[in-house]
This record gives sequence, C-alpha cells and structure tokens, in this order.
Amino acid sequence: MSEAEYFRARGLDTEEDPKLREECGVAAVYNHPEAARQVYLSLYALQHRGQESAGIATADGKNLSNIKGMGLVADIFTEDVLAKLHGDMAIGHTRYSTTGDSALLNAQPIRVESTKGLIAIAHNGNLVNLGNVRARLERDGAYFQTTSDSEIIVQLIAHSKASTLVDAIADSLSQVDGAFSIVMMTRDRIFAARDPRGFRPLSMGVIENPDGPDTVVFASETCAFDLLRAKFVRDVEPGELVMVSADGVTSRRYSTGVKQSSCVFEHVYFARPDSKIFNRWVQESREEMGRQLARESGVEADLVVPVPDSGVTAAIGYAAESGIPFRFGLIRNHYVGRTFIEPEQRVRDFGVKLKLNPVRNLLQGKRIILVDDSIIRGTTSRKIVRMVRAAGAKEVHLRISCPPTISPCHYGIDTPRKSELIAANNSIAEIERFIEADSLAYLSLEGMQHACAGDTDNKFCVACFTGNYPTEWVDVDQILPATASL
Repeated sequence: MSEAEYFRARGLDTEEDPKLREECGVAAVYNHPEAARQVYLSLYALQHRGQESAGIATADGKNLSNIKGMGLVADIFTEDVLAKLHGDMAIGHTRYSTTGDSALLNAQPIRVESTKGLIAIAHNGNLVNLGNVRARLERDGAYFQTTSDSEIIVQLIAHSKASTLVDAIADSLSQVDGAFSIVMMTRDRIFAARDPRGFRPLSMGVIENPDGPDTVVFASETCAFDLLRAKFVRDVEPGELVMVSADGVTSRRYSTGVKQSSCVFEHVYFARPDSKIFNRWVQESREEMGRQLARESGVEADLVVPVPDSGVTAAIGYAAESGIPFRFGLIRNHYVGRTFIEPEQRVRDFGVKLKLNPVRNLLQGKRIILVDDSIIRGTTSRKIVRMVRAAGAKEVHLRISCPPTISPCHYGIDTPRKSELIAANNSIAEIERFIEADSLAYLSLEGMQHACAGDTDNKFCVACFTGNYPTEWVDVDQILPATASL
C-alpha cells in the first residue's frame, strides 16, 4: 500500500507528521533586583518546551504586573518591555497548548483577583478531572477568564474555605488530578508545587549573595540555572508545596503515599541533554538508551547516523557500544521557521528536505544505521529513509531509542489520536515495510526504563507505550479533540 493510500484509508493528512510536542516551561525568581530579566533568561533556556506564547509577571510587595504575548520569548520581551516589569519577584511561562485554545487569552501567567488576594500562576501539565471541577466551581459562582485548565487551580484557591492562603493552596492542589508543576506568585510571596505523582519536572536553585539573602529560583529544567549562574539545590518533591517569603523557604506535603509516575519522555525527548531531570542527567539516560539499543538490536553496518537533533545523543551511545563510527550524515537547517514558501512546482518530500539534507559523500555506498528517538505516524521516518537511500546508501537500518508509541498522553503532551499512531495499528514488520527500511528495531520497555532510571529509584509513567494510565480515570470532556474518539 502506498503512503497516500495508507493515510487516505484512515482519513489522515499525508503531509503532516508532527513530533510529540513539548508541554510548557515555568520559571520563578524571588529576591533579585532584576527578577524579570532573570526569568526572561530562564524562559530563553526553556524555549524548547513551548514556542506558542510566553509571559512574565512581576511583584514588588505592593503591585503585580503581567505581560504576555504570542511568539518566541526573545521576540516578546524586548528591552523596552522588560523595563516595564518592576519588582524583585517574578514568575514566567513559555507555552505549547495542550488544553485551551491557542490564543493570547490562554497565555500564561494567568492573573486572578480573588478573596485570597491577587494571584498569578504558571502551569506545566494537564489536569484530567478538569470538566467536573470546573462545573462545580461554576455552580458555586466562579467566573472563568480563560479556557485553560491552569485557571482551575486559582479558582479552587479563591473558593477554598481554608483560613490562610497556604492552606487554601494545599486544599486546592489536593482536589485536582493529573499532571501539574506550577509556580505561583502573590504580591509578596512565591509558591512552587508538583503533583503527587511527579509527572512533570520542577527544580529549585539559589543564586548566592554574599551581601544578603540568597536569590531563590525555580525552573522546569536545570539548564535554566546555568544562564543565571544559579546552584541546583534539589527537585521540588512530588506532592510538595514550597513557599518563599521574607521569612525564608518553607515546605509542606499536601499529599503523600501516591506512587511516583514521572514522565519518561522527558528523558527520551523533551528535556535538553544538559538538564538534570528527576535527579538524573538527561545526557546519561539518552546515551545509555543508545547503548542498550545496540545491545538489543545490533546489525552490521558502516556508519551510525543520528536524525538531528532528537537522535544525536542516543546515536552517540549506540556508536560507542557497537564500535561502529558515528557521523553526522544528515545536516539540519536550524533556521526553518513555522512557515515557508514552497516552490510553485511541488517538490516531493519538500518539508523534510527543507529541514534535513544528506551528506552524500558520507552516505554513498555505506550501510547506515539511522537513530531517532521515536516514530509517531511514520511519514517523516519514511521520507528520511528515502532521502538517505537516494543519497547512495546501500542499506538503511532504523533504530528507535524508545518502545513503539501506541497510546495518546493525557498529562500534558500533545499526542495524535490513536488512529494516527502507526505503532497502535501495525506490527513492527508492517511499519518496517511502510518506512522502506532494510530493518527496524525499537528499544524494549525494560531497556528504556533501566536506562532512564540509572542509579536512581525513579518510577516512570509509560502509558504512551503500554496504554496503562497511572490515574484512576480520565475526564473525557477535557481531552483534546485529537483524542476525543478514544
């Protein structure tokens, strides 16, 4: 069956084959004279987690300002814009939408005036009991400014009967289920929290100040700390609420006894290799995934070639374990924007060719092992295999550094519906024929979990590979249109 026939039979577009989309990135800074600029730098380092919108909110003890916009961090926050954000506290967010419309209305931080005072929130993740909680709040008189699930948490705080703000936040977090790593800010305090299962990462650090109290910082990934010259202290623990105020840093557990289910895709694909996620360096996980992939599915070849950029680190591990030379046989154009002008006469596989170009003198006459992190729909993998073969490769063997993706995610990743996931509807042999590779192999589930855990005691959510979800139920009303049929 041809590519067009395969996807027409399923009512799918043959041109679009997205990677799984990063969720969002959050950052917070307390006690710094240029707090907005520090959060700006953090968001710049977290740009890979979301390119749709970004925002920064600041506070100075009395006032709370908030500026957000559509687009990239550097385009929104010019020098003139940053100059308008005053205060020694700030939180920030860079977004790729998984719930709510793609619009400025849903850009974060979201600012809400409530009976508990003025609160701004930035959220990474996805709530799975959104519909029921929202309906209950609306019956109680809540008025929602956005369609984003992040506002649910603020509305729960506003309607909490708890007497203190800290108690109200803890009470609210215990009522929502799903994935959330959040930072919140009032006029004089910063809060940070993770859901009880620890789906999404959130780390705490300090910028040491010899002349006074240290600056406390939070970020989705530790790579943000490097730009700030901040020292990593620890991860915010699953089920933990941290408060930073003039009295220092305090912590409380609002939930205990829930099994950890951290998102394994943070190590497979989402996080930057220079980040420490769930107390393990991502670079180490990805190299070990490549090594384990070579152990499980080695094949005779001349070169190991990564699909850039997502397959690079795993390919390094594969080459080191197999002894086969590593080469950049595909070069990525890093300046391709979201839109581009195609030639009037349509060029076959133009989109992939615009982003990747083969190094013909390396590939010609060689047996090539292509390494990538995942296959979602299969169309891009097929085009890359064709490209490498057209450049003169004698054999093309595709190796994937995670198991087959068979189920959508409900915890903050924008996943195609199950009918669009090629591994959910085809055997590995059928996928191999479709992508036209000489051989195809995925990393085993056990191999991936071992590689990502390393010497930690991390337990991962692997629902996208198994279909077994760690939450007890999923609120169908809040699932994205792309997954509504499941």
